[in-house]
Amino acid sequence: MTIASNLNAAIRRGVRIIPLALLILAIQTPASEALDTSAREAILIDYDTGAVLFEKDADKPMPPASMTKIMTVFMAFERLKDGRLSMDDTIAISEKAWRKGGSKMFVKVNTRVAIKDILRGIIVQSGNDAAIALAEALAGTEEAFAAEMTRRAHELGLTGSTFKNATGWPDPEHRTTAHDLATLAMETIRRFPEYYPIYSETKFTYNKIKQGNRNPLLYKNMGADGLKTGHTEVAGYGLTSSAIRNGRRLVLVVNGLDSVKARSQESEALLDWGFREFENYELFTSGATVAEADVWLGGAKTVALTTDQDVLLTIRRTSRPKMKVSVVYEGPIPAPITAGTQLATLKVTAPEMDEVSIPLYAANDVGELGVFGKVGAAVEYLVWGSGG
Repeated sequence: MTIASNLNAAIRRGVRIIPLALLILAIQTPASEALDTSAREAILIDYDTGAVLFEKDADKPMPPASMTKIMTVFMAFERLKDGRLSMDDTIAISEKAWRKGGSKMFVKVNTRVAIKDILRGIIVQSGNDAAIALAEALAGTEEAFAAEMTRRAHELGLTGSTFKNATGWPDPEHRTTAHDLATLAMETIRRFPEYYPIYSETKFTYNKIKQGNRNPLLYKNMGADGLKTGHTEVAGYGLTSSAIRNGRRLVLVVNGLDSVKARSQESEALLDWGFREFENYELFTSGATVAEADVWLGGAKTVALTTDQDVLLTIRRTSRPKMKVSVVYEGPIPAPITAGTQLATLKVTAPEMDEVSIPLYAANDVGELGVFGKVGAAVEYLVWGSGG
């Protein structure tokens, strides 16, 4: 034991870098390299990786107008999901809801309307009357519902959001951010796949009044399937949208535009740009062997390094050839080694991006050599320079 210990102490261990010829990464794209937009606030995010492809004042407080209703509907979707609410339940229409101005579902006072219709009245028709009726049914008053919306939003990490009503009606304290709306849209898509398709419906008729969905992208054959428009004089024209092409989803929020036409054109152009300029690449699946690390004085000469998550990252297509991927660890790694121990880091670098670091873990146990094995391995290292 003494000979092996002394030899072990005499060996200088260092950082080992294993270069890998792979693609990948998640990046923050400089706005100067992105398509320009006349939107006052904007953000474009890859749904699967969370990579921000473009942003403009995305964390600046702004009036969301009727894009507020994404949060209103989210609250109902949660209750449908956990069984507190049913699509066939009916709710009462108050005089306050019936009298509300702006866009309307045209519900009648002192009647009852099914939740399945109320949701379409909010999502497709952008009905302020429907939103207030839902708020009153779920929380007693619209004010109480707005407070609940704010609490829930903060629980979801939407810390830039404060809701004062269920409709987006102008109020100086009613604010959110483009980033928060994009996050809320992604949470809606992720959590409620059974209800989200309502956002893609292009028309709904209630009380013999047929209205079309105000989302212009739904009519452009570009893969759009949601979500919600908004407009007030202060907010300008806004749209929270999502589209899928070849299995890849992008989520976009624009706000502060000066016309219906600009809202449509800017949203289409930004989504087209995101799909065209960026691509997703699968680096590794969870549990896959990324590399082998040298082991010192172990029952095996190497140990497999694995990732505990699927690694799917987004990269600008022109940056892929300049990317560098490597595995970094301090080695050789002394035995014993326990499976699941973090031993190394997968590092990815490319021009104009922050370095991506992903932990790598031992795939299996590696026991120590016996005393004679340690002596033999140490001598072999000194003679041949083996990691073994």
